[in-house]
Amino acid sequence: MRAAARWTQAHLTAHRPAAVLTVLATAGITISLLLATALFAYATDPWQRAFTQSSGAHVWIHAQGGAATGSLTGLDEVRATSGPFRTVRTTASLQPGDARATLELRGAAKRPATAAPQITAGRWLDAGADAGATKGIVLESSVARAMWAKPGDTIVLSGFAAHLRVVGVAETAEVTFRAGETPGVAWVLPGTLDASDAGRDRRGRTIGLQLGDPADTDYVVQRAVTLLGADQITDVSTWRQAKAEAEGDNQLLGRLLGLFGLGALLAAALAVGGAISTRIRGHLRDISILKAIGFTPGQVVRMFVALHLGLALLGVALGALVTQAAGALVPGRIGEAMALWRQLPEHAWLTLVISGGVLAFIGAATCLAAWRAGRVPPVPVARAATAPGGRASALTRRALGLRVPPALVLGWRGAFHRPLRSSAAVARLTVPLLLITIALGAWSTLDRFTSHPENVGLPAALTARSDTLGDPELRQLLASQRQITAYPGAEVQALVPGQTGTITLRGLGAEARPYPGAVVEGRAAHGPDEAVAGQGLLDLLDARVGDWVRMTVAGRPYVLHIVGRGIETADAGRVITTTLDTLREGDTDEEASGAPGAPHPSRPDFYQLVLRPGADPDSVRDALSKASAGRLEVRETPNPADQLSAVRAVSVGLIAVLTLIGLVELATTVGAGVRDRSRDLLALRAVGLTPRQITAVIVSATAFITLAAALAGTAFGVLAAQWLINLQGRTSGWGTGIAQHPSLGILLLVIALAVTIAAAASIVPAARAARRRLADSATDLL
Repeated sequence: MRAAARWTQAHLTAHRPAAVLTVLATAGITISLLLATALFAYATDPWQRAFTQSSGAHVWIHAQGGAATGSLTGLDEVRATSGPFRTVRTTASLQPGDARATLELRGAAKRPATAAPQITAGRWLDAGADAGATKGIVLESSVARAMWAKPGDTIVLSGFAAHLRVVGVAETAEVTFRAGETPGVAWVLPGTLDASDAGRDRRGRTIGLQLGDPADTDYVVQRAVTLLGADQITDVSTWRQAKAEAEGDNQLLGRLLGLFGLGALLAAALAVGGAISTRIRGHLRDISILKAIGFTPGQVVRMFVALHLGLALLGVALGALVTQAAGALVPGRIGEAMALWRQLPEHAWLTLVISGGVLAFIGAATCLAAWRAGRVPPVPVARAATAPGGRASALTRRALGLRVPPALVLGWRGAFHRPLRSSAAVARLTVPLLLITIALGAWSTLDRFTSHPENVGLPAALTARSDTLGDPELRQLLASQRQITAYPGAEVQALVPGQTGTITLRGLGAEARPYPGAVVEGRAAHGPDEAVAGQGLLDLLDARVGDWVRMTVAGRPYVLHIVGRGIETADAGRVITTTLDTLREGDTDEEASGAPGAPHPSRPDFYQLVLRPGADPDSVRDALSKASAGRLEVRETPNPADQLSAVRAVSVGLIAVLTLIGLVELATTVGAGVRDRSRDLLALRAVGLTPRQITAVIVSATAFITLAAALAGTAFGVLAAQWLINLQGRTSGWGTGIAQHPSLGILLLVIALAVTIAAAASIVPAARAARRRLADSATDLL
């Protein structure tokens, strides 16, 4: 044991930089995997916690005012219901002229037992205090944040003569508010609802259904549509939609961290295994001496395993401690995720499992490499006798004939004259460089959303709407602004075949002036009944470009021809876009037949504002607000990049971890090159090479290996990044075609930096080796 301990101490002293890099790389891997787990928990747990605490409903049915929603309580699959509630659609703002939010007001005499709103600020409605001159209202938390409303504020609602006072803010497990897409939820007393002057088209009924088995969701929705009639249902939302929306971009961050954490773990295992194998080849004489003095093969293996497992254990412990101590201090969602994860019961054992998994994986790679040390014979064999050198290759002889510097020629030969060993070194260096390229691909894709949103389905920077301006007046106002091009639009919720959910049917632009959306497959919609669909809709309907699809809006049928696929980042891609003319045709047909129905877009719901090159969104918004005297609401179009800003910070951290792993492998490559060239020093000096030229031979050999790895890593990394990002786009419903590979300049910079770092790292050990006094003895040939 004492001999093993002294050998371990000497080994660590001789390879101190490599040991430090190994510990830091292992710590970085552990941090990445722990943060990925925390983000996954953060992505799902807030919704699950709210659903459990509120005894949430799995299905919400929104119907017209005359629908018999109470009949749904008799369905066998329904365990409990929330409501039915009488509802009124309205718009709200803190002050007249402020930004407005669409609300679904629900009349509730008391707090429901099923899908009970969880009060986070203020209180619930009181029949005595909130039924007087100033009536009370409770806002759902997401719409309260959007309006900057808090308990004690008064808000203005369209259709109500008096202002309402916010008495509480509540959290639910329903689909949250999204401006221009999903209305927010608010609760008032039934008497307050009666004070609204809203017409029939603004009134409805809503009921929440809690199921005995969540797997029956689609079947229950289908039965509800059959009982009530498709023409009576205006919208359907399920727990799956709410959960997916709650996960949102946090799940993407978790996947990114998990992917790179596992990739870095593989790279680290390869680097550690390569380092052990290289050190074993460099210490064959020492291992033979250990065996000659009585060490068994098992003891030799255990000595190497204990050394590198100790380094891995130190790195894992360091990573876990840093994550626990400083994880919650990181700004943004990563810090919030760590703070929440600490409160979960599985936090303690998951930390141990992840740390143990990293240690076991690196330990397995260590055992495979250390097993070779146990097979070293006690009597060393002279390498010169068993591995005679071959003649120089034709390429080497031709290069010498062309007067290429001998250092480069000999460096090339030294790098690749042992194909298996050289290929293994190149492969180990390729893995971290491949992952770095993928991280840069994610960064470039995010930049594409920010700098060129028109290429990813977001040509309009602003959305304008007004409840007080007439459409002719609004058109004239927008036309007077030379910095924008306005496209009218409207959105309705439609039921799709099978009647198990709703999708968004959107009308944008006109046949004479179509909306400039991004089409990645097929073509844009120009003629009547033509439409462009998102990937989520195509997956939902199992349809392809060229198919005809049927949907209903409050009983009105629409049959559309899908002529293209666009990138849709809203509603999980379950969007189909046609022209506003086509969307209005169904309304014209209904008006001619005199059939009653839900409200139709007799005027555009909003205008999408495409800015001219060089226009500033904030300046345009201020100019429109000033020109309309505050009667026009102008919002920035939501961009997914705004929610994914943490990807940049994550990418920087991952690149740092992968760089450490690359440095570990680089130290191994440099050590192997120096050791291999040490046996050739006398021959190189004999043919007239100076110490400086010998140093150049060793440095160039390392640089050539790194160059091969950098070329392979960047090439395969670009392909892998394209595939992974487009796969994420397809599974999220956005669709393929969003990936953006790093620019050629960035890739060349990565290659140049890798080769430069490799050359710089090998200069000092190569210079020391070139100036050593070596004896041509059997010792140097072992």
